Amino acid sequence: MPYDIVCLPGDGIGVEVMDEAQKVLALLQDMFGFDFRFESIPCGGKYYLENGRQRDWPEGSEEKCKAADAILLAAVGWPSPDGPGPVTMKNGKMAGYSPVIGNRVNLDLYANVRPVELYKGIPHIIHGRPMQIWDPDKVNMVFIRENTEGLYAGIGGKLNRGGKDLVAIDNRIITREASERVIRYAFELCKQRDKGSPCDGKPRVTAIVKDNVMDGCRLFRDIFFDVAKEYEGIETGKDIVDAFTQWLMKEPERYDVCVTTNLFGDVVTDLASVLQGGMGLAVGNNIGDNHGMFEPIHGSAPPLSGKNAANPLAMILSTKEALDWLGKRKGDAELCKAASLIDTAVREQVIAGEILTADIIGADKASSCTAVTEELRRRIKAAK
Repeated sequence: MPYDIVCLPGDGIGVEVMDEAQKVLALLQDMFGFDFRFESIPCGGKYYLENGRQRDWPEGSEEKCKAADAILLAAVGWPSPDGPGPVTMKNGKMAGYSPVIGNRVNLDLYANVRPVELYKGIPHIIHGRPMQIWDPDKVNMVFIRENTEGLYAGIGGKLNRGGKDLVAIDNRIITREASERVIRYAFELCKQRDKGSPCDGKPRVTAIVKDNVMDGCRLFRDIFFDVAKEYEGIETGKDIVDAFTQWLMKEPERYDVCVTTNLFGDVVTDLASVLQGGMGLAVGNNIGDNHGMFEPIHGSAPPLSGKNAANPLAMILSTKEALDWLGKRKGDAELCKAASLIDTAVREQVIAGEILTADIIGADKASSCTAVTEELRRRIKAAK
């Protein structure tokens, strides 16, 4: 059965880690006989600068993404030659908006699913050196972030007088429909995980809100507890977002599934990536009823670009998530098996503690990006 995979390499190290993910997919294609049909679409800040400053990806890209069986996104964002910050388009949006936010909205990828698990063998880089801070048996949760509205709805603007911006407004949109479906997704995922919180083994869904201040969060909270009534046997909790950040670091074992609004989810999952050893291991799944886009949550890291030093594991683990999602969606057990091989190989490689990048084991012991992938491919090949 053919599978159409759209690859969006983007900017900086995104191009490099996408190459590594495709090497893994090529190996799995040979091992299992998959018929992957790849379409690579350039996008992001560099594309915008080098192609007339009109679009941040080619004409027809939206249609190709809509027709794909799965989308792999690496990273977008490139330093602006005209001033501080990333390249922005004439409409004021960052160049790279179309493949990221555009796909989320146009394909209705309403659930951003970010698993946070600490693999055994992964240290934490604290004070510039690797050390073990959190217990791998105490960090295993998943965040569900509403992905289509909130402060990223794009409603607002600036007031400009005399060539100077005087006022900027971003309106936060929280609707019952979007909140209910993403909260229900969180409860359904909690049932499927069948893991429970590491502290007590109980399945638990926690809402992360700022309901002591914001009306949108009060609506989200009320919908959360209404939906919770349908899920007997799943415990519920509600944390105010600022308090949640401290509990996340102090007692990550309290959490099983967490659900929240768009901006809060963006912020707290970057913090949560510290628990799992950094963004070089963190993945984000953008899931809708009909489409899926899978990405590492790290950025394009222009200073690392071209140095063969980026960690490819987050992109490869995102690819694993794509295969597992697609396999379940299409009833293809071989795709799920291939995803499991990637997961097992990564776990074995980090336990071995060798042939890993600097963000995991420090610069003095670090291997290159390509060397990490080659070792992973060796382990996958040996496992079948």
